[in-house]
Amino acid sequence: MLGGESSGHIVCLDRMTTGDGIVSALQVLAAMVKSGRTLHELKAGMKKYPQCMINVPMNKSFNFMVDTSIQAVVREVEKELADTGRVLLRASGTEPVVRVMVEGEDADQVNELANRIAATIIDAQDNYLNPQPHSKAM
Repeated sequence: MLGGESSGHIVCLDRMTTGDGIVSALQVLAAMVKSGRTLHELKAGMKKYPQCMINVPMNKSFNFMVDTSIQAVVREVEKELADTGRVLLRASGTEPVVRVMVEGEDADQVNELANRIAATIIDAQDNYLNPQPHSKAM
């Protein structure tokens, strides 16, 4: 099984911890040799799923991984997708953003779910950066 990003970025964790084009190409060649099949034959069994990636600007003081509202919406979305898709949240290594990626069988659902997670992250970060004072009942 081989997975990668829509950009073509592939990480072979059993070989390296970072993406490397030469290692990825060698892995594909090894699969061809092992299976005795051409690349055309191997890719015939590949099914591409719709994917939505949203970059949410992130203040470095906000830890999105521990926010309970974000954790809750991710669990909801994963439950909604069941076995038909996946969710990935990760901080970018190159820009101050959180990458929200949702992949599944239905493009409309994937877009709606990714936007729901992104909106929750924006709201949670806003609440963290601009806390509202609690009003006391009189």
